[in-house]
Amino acid sequence: MESTGGPYLNTAAVTSPVGIARLLQMTFGCATFSLVAHQGGFSAAYGTFCMFVWTFCFAVTVFIIACEFTRLHSCLSLSWGNFTAAFAMLATLMSVTAAVIYPLYFVQVGCYPIGCQVRDFRIAASVFAGLLFITYASEVFLTRAKPGQVTSYMATVSGLLKIVQAFVACIIFGALVNDSQYSKYVATQWCVAVYSFCFVVTVVVVAFSVTGKTALLWFPFERSVVIYTFGAVLLYASAAVIWPVFCFDSKYGSPRRPGLCAKGKCPWDSQLVIAIFTYVNLLLYVLDLAYSQRIRFVSHI
Repeated sequence: MESTGGPYLNTAAVTSPVGIARLLQMTFGCATFSLVAHQGGFSAAYGTFCMFVWTFCFAVTVFIIACEFTRLHSCLSLSWGNFTAAFAMLATLMSVTAAVIYPLYFVQVGCYPIGCQVRDFRIAASVFAGLLFITYASEVFLTRAKPGQVTSYMATVSGLLKIVQAFVACIIFGALVNDSQYSKYVATQWCVAVYSFCFVVTVVVVAFSVTGKTALLWFPFERSVVIYTFGAVLLYASAAVIWPVFCFDSKYGSPRRPGLCAKGKCPWDSQLVIAIFTYVNLLLYVLDLAYSQRIRFVSHI
């Protein structure tokens, strides 16, 4: 086999600051789900979600390290820079969610009734879960686009915000299916249509960026993304007005939480969560629109 003019293995994949961060991600992720699986334990949807986050992030991180170390990522039909930047942001959001949920539902001060050993394992798992979040956030910080730099789209603030927008939309959808009574009025159904449309288009934008297929489009991708973001701001602004009116105005809903509403099964609680994250996503789209005016990127990095 003839030499390609360089080393076959890319040692920078594990010795650079980003590579070290990924090695720590792999280590902390493995430690977290191992502690939980061995003695910490998990149950219900919350525990299952946390275990999924830790195992999924661990598996993808191992895949990224292996591909970069062996240079096999050049054989994949992906825009590698977009893929790694998007995953780092997604893993940051997922890991911080799991780092909050697991100790909230499974960690306690006393030993009764789970026993001191199980309690200690759960505390240790929570600590490693927090460290895991820090390492993923560190990768996002290290790989983010600098002002004036030409880079992959998902490494820009606008690209990273796309991941956050989709993640927030998933939270909204989770609250919608939790007996939010959104089908009660046509106006609230419009809000659901807004959330769904913006989520789908945002995912499509991320997918085209990650797969590196933006150059194949017959229309200018960058301009279309900015136009879509402007439209999303208008759509979310309408939802930010309509949803609170039809959920919390006394003419249509309830301005205060009903006293007899069961905890965890109260439509008012779900409506409040949706209202809060509607404003969060509106702010994210406004920031996205502002940052998208001054970015330059290439889709094939």
